[in-house]
Amino acid sequence: MSERDIDRQLVERVQQGDKGAYGLLVAKYQRKIMRLLSRLVRDPSEIEDVAQEAFIRAYRALPGFRGESAFYTWLYRIAINTAKNHLIAAGRRPAVVEADPEEAEQFDSADALRDVATPDALLLSKEVGEAVNRAIDRLPDDLRTAIVLREIEGLSYEEISAAMNCPIGTVRSRIFRAREAIAAELKPLIEPSEGKRW
Repeated sequence: MSERDIDRQLVERVQQGDKGAYGLLVAKYQRKIMRLLSRLVRDPSEIEDVAQEAFIRAYRALPGFRGESAFYTWLYRIAINTAKNHLIAAGRRPAVVEADPEEAEQFDSADALRDVATPDALLLSKEVGEAVNRAIDRLPDDLRTAIVLREIEGLSYEEISAAMNCPIGTVRSRIFRAREAIAAELKPLIEPSEGKRW
């Protein structure tokens, strides 16, 4: 039985009044949602509150869940929207940055992001990790959400599109821009300066 089938059965039990089944869904996805929200809501003291609000909203909306998407994709969309609403209410409007979707297809230096585990680069792994985190934290909210869902959560472009409620072309564009920013942050660490030998 697949994860999606298990989730569907739990959702059906919740829709029939089994509150304990919802507790199982919360337990299953709480860490993932908290990790996602930690990239969207920068104040650590607010993350748990936003997560709780997202799970409450999901519970209230569950009677209308028809299973057209996977439960976790649906839950991620609710969590993202809850985070955006929280930031807006706190006066920290989430930034929206759009780019040409065609550019996303041309971006090929993302390989540098994956190829940092060479023997020489292992010496810099702590610096690289800090640079990546710094770059992700500096991204506008929509770019940060897209890259976190893709690179950390491992969602497909289709799943990210559903979770962020935007076209796949927009997802590709956001991921392209995020990777570009991260690559720029990593460039000084990955490419040795002139005359410096590794």
